[in-house]
Amino acid sequence: MIGLRIAAGVFALLVAVLLAQMLFAPQREPAPAMTHGMPWQIEHPGPGRSRVFGLTLGGSAASTLADARRLSPEAPTLALLTPQNAPAALEAYFESVSLGALTGKLVLSIAASPGDLEAMRSNAAKTDHLETGIRKYVLHEADRQRAEDLPLAAIAFIPSASLDEAVILQRFGTPAERIRQGETLEHFLYPAQGLDIVLDSKGKEVLQYVAPADFARLRAPLGK
Repeated sequence: MIGLRIAAGVFALLVAVLLAQMLFAPQREPAPAMTHGMPWQIEHPGPGRSRVFGLTLGGSAASTLADARRLSPEAPTLALLTPQNAPAALEAYFESVSLGALTGKLVLSIAASPGDLEAMRSNAAKTDHLETGIRKYVLHEADRQRAEDLPLAAIAFIPSASLDEAVILQRFGTPAERIRQGETLEHFLYPAQGLDIVLDSKGKEVLQYVAPADFARLRAPLGK
């Protein structure tokens, strides 16, 4: 599994990548096909909520892991992760997804109560100790089924294609904030969209989505 950097030094298992896809006018050159499901196509179905890749974040109608399965024919890797010095996290990882005209890896953070997380840890079928210091608990089948119906809390997409500053500004617009983190990372923050784009000069870019109402928890670890 791949550890995911959700923000300023906070790492959680992640992996996911995207970027891919793009009628016809009589007597003229064919018009380019409309592209749907692209990373910058973010909708707002209600106050404080967002929808991207056809998945809704926030509110009582938030999408579930079961809803996200349509993004890939492959079953996701589902596990409970307990990083050192960070809260436990229930995450689903898709090794390969096609979103719009793009491909990449996708990591979904699933909202579960502390009681549910503790029960899943206790019932785990297997425990692995990763090199990062994270403990990975493979869920019991009954808990896997329960996780299918829990709401999504966050989405992280790691596109196969590389992004750069010019592409980010062209597709997503001017961010509300830009924050440098260390020597290689820069965060492009879009609170109204619930989006943090992490540009890594020595690694892969990560697009992190939460409901706009929850953006403060994505922003908080970055300080300033």
